[in-house]
Amino acid sequence: MPEQCCAVILAAGDGKRMKSNRPKVLSPVLFKPMLQWVIDSAEGAGVSGICVVTGYMHEKVEQYLSNLNTAGTGAKICHTLQAERKGTGHAVMMAADFLRGHRGENVLILNGDAPFVNAQVIDEARRDHAENGNAATVITAVLDDPTGYGRIVRDPETHLIRAIVEQKDADRETLSICEINSGAYWFRADDLLNILDQIQNDNAQGEYYLTDAVKLLIKNGRKAAAHTTGDANTVLGANDCLQLNALNSIAREEVLSRHMKNGIEIPCRDGVMIGPDVKIGSDTCILPGTILRGKTVIGCSCTVGPNSFVSDCIVGDGVRLHSVQCENSVIKPNQAVAPFTVINH
Repeated sequence: MPEQCCAVILAAGDGKRMKSNRPKVLSPVLFKPMLQWVIDSAEGAGVSGICVVTGYMHEKVEQYLSNLNTAGTGAKICHTLQAERKGTGHAVMMAADFLRGHRGENVLILNGDAPFVNAQVIDEARRDHAENGNAATVITAVLDDPTGYGRIVRDPETHLIRAIVEQKDADRETLSICEINSGAYWFRADDLLNILDQIQNDNAQGEYYLTDAVKLLIKNGRKAAAHTTGDANTVLGANDCLQLNALNSIAREEVLSRHMKNGIEIPCRDGVMIGPDVKIGSDTCILPGTILRGKTVIGCSCTVGPNSFVSDCIVGDGVRLHSVQCENSVIKPNQAVAPFTVINH
């Protein structure tokens, strides 16, 4: 990435419909918190600093972030508290001091509960944003059923964004638009700071919306454009456990398909779950009832399963794990492991 960029991740939501004793953004998709998916994507796109806006059960989110900083494996992450949840624009206002520290940069805004915004899409949008001199670039998607999402209204001549219209405010013509706002944006930090305190809450909900920042920039003659991704999953989030299950199913199928395309034999998918950060060597076979999670690395020419659980382990080449539970361990190449063994170092 040629220039310095930063990111603000919105992670303050209550998530009441999850009916859980944890913040929604820490709900797992393939054993990995949704917030971690988003952080990984931002880091993968090359951002140099991240500010997470916390709110509901903020102590748990802040402890999670502290552990990440202690591990020291990615971008420096700070956090700021949105004590009262008054909308996405208000959440970004809470990060104003962070933005002031990144004047002259481009800033990425992401939702902490939308795990499938990947690094490639983010970076492609950033390039569009920088090369075209945009003050704001909205990552958009085209959906067969856009119900519930804000619609992107473009200028018919320039194709720049003319407005983002929420479902409840849209007329019949606008409702026919299938291009929607993903909730992910690139802004020039200076431009965003210049209009942030101008966002008003004169709406039925009494909230400050980040879409109004785009509206104000357009009103001030600044350039707002859209970067459209072909991946409709980019917009997906989860508000309850049914939707969380749907995210897990999508992620599971994508991960299994990726490994099989890379030559990993998975003759039957039944009960096979593989975390997004697991690495598997060539000519390895994964059998039913197998769960691989965390930072696990499986060597070449292994057979894992049936009915094995491997978490945060390094497994050497030529190992067979049949009905084995293994956590935080190293198994040497060709090491004989008896069925029904439990290993935890």
